[in-house]
Amino acid sequence: MKKWLKNNISFYDLCLPIAPEENFILFELTSLIEKNGVQVVGSSSNAVNICSDKFLTYQALKEKVPVVPTRKVLWEQIDEYANGISDRYVVKPVDGVSCLAVQVVDSAESFRDAAMHVKNVTNLPYFLLQDYVEGASASVSLLTNGKRAIPLSLNKQYNTQNNGSIIYDGGKVPMNHSKENEAKKIAKKAVESIKGLKGYVGVDLILGDEVYLVEINSRITTPYVALRQMLNFNLGEAIVESVKGHLPEEVNIKGEIEFQKEADNLQLKVID
Repeated sequence: MKKWLKNNISFYDLCLPIAPEENFILFELTSLIEKNGVQVVGSSSNAVNICSDKFLTYQALKEKVPVVPTRKVLWEQIDEYANGISDRYVVKPVDGVSCLAVQVVDSAESFRDAAMHVKNVTNLPYFLLQDYVEGASASVSLLTNGKRAIPLSLNKQYNTQNNGSIIYDGGKVPMNHSKENEAKKIAKKAVESIKGLKGYVGVDLILGDEVYLVEINSRITTPYVALRQMLNFNLGEAIVESVKGHLPEEVNIKGEIEFQKEADNLQLKVID
């Protein structure tokens, strides 16, 4: 893919990269597009880098919005941290996607096992240890022109736990919740706080006694497949226009759509 882009990207005016943050693939593709003078239909490489490294995201936002307390743990610090695990925490890769190797731990033994699991899926010299926050898993989809962000929807995430591992099973658009307005407000402020975020952005949150931001995805996320059928405008066109500086004047969603992850496929079900 990179070789093809290097040889052909200059023939295009715009490019919308769709790739995972894992191993900083999205960052590398975005950088390549920028270096060839082509407009990215999405965020700048610097913004993508901040969102791909979840610890950088935490550092960028911890003074601006409520974020889940996060620590960066080097591999040589595993024993040091293991001795302090006596409650529930979350262990995850810094650059993971779709709950890959995200695990709940509650003991020194489970922490060490989780750390080794993460080590098998990342090339980075560290991983993350986060406080475990009770609440509903959700996301907010937004459009941003680099200065102002507008929330499109609050989305429900279906996550299950299997022997401590958190598994992403799909979700539903929209999600009805008493903290919807607060969630959208926090997501909007977070996106507007990271310079260079543009186009479609997804913000993951936990809706508990308070709303906590978990991470930001500087790319098209799964709820897109439902939103493109539900919004009062063409979402693909709106993404391009947002990068050019223009945001929709009005956002309306009609209906309710559920999406279920089955192996490598995504099944959509129109509920209303």
